[in-house]
Amino acid sequence: MANLIYDSGREAFLNGDIDFTNDDIRVILLSSGYTFSSAHDFLNDVAGGGVRVATSSALTGKSSTAGVADAADVTFTAVSGSQVTQFIIYQHTGTESTSRLIAYFDTATNLPITPNGGDITIQWDNGANKIFKL
Repeated sequence: MANLIYDSGREAFLNGDIDFTNDDIRVILLSSGYTFSSAHDFLNDVAGGGVRVATSSALTGKSSTAGVADAADVTFTAVSGSQVTQFIIYQHTGTESTSRLIAYFDTATNLPITPNGGDITIQWDNGANKIFKL
């Protein structure tokens, strides 16, 4: 698989249902227990338990210029649990059935990573496409 934007995420951007710079956007580290599907649209499609290893707080320093999404690097503190093999970005609403999935990543520096109780930092790409480009 490769990094991509969920179909429902793309649709939500086009319909104005996601405002990347103003909405609460978060990241979830996932174990190999998650299997990507283009039919997944909301967080309730992602199993809990050992599949979700850690969830970030809201991304900060967000920007969207020329269709390119960027934000400050995100740090997960004191992470333990299953090996992290992938992660997703989603629009957090506080309700799983309305928290829209935005982007899926299974290719990134240091993936997979085995949590050891320390911090895990995702450093977003500083190239032209940053986190992702619509």
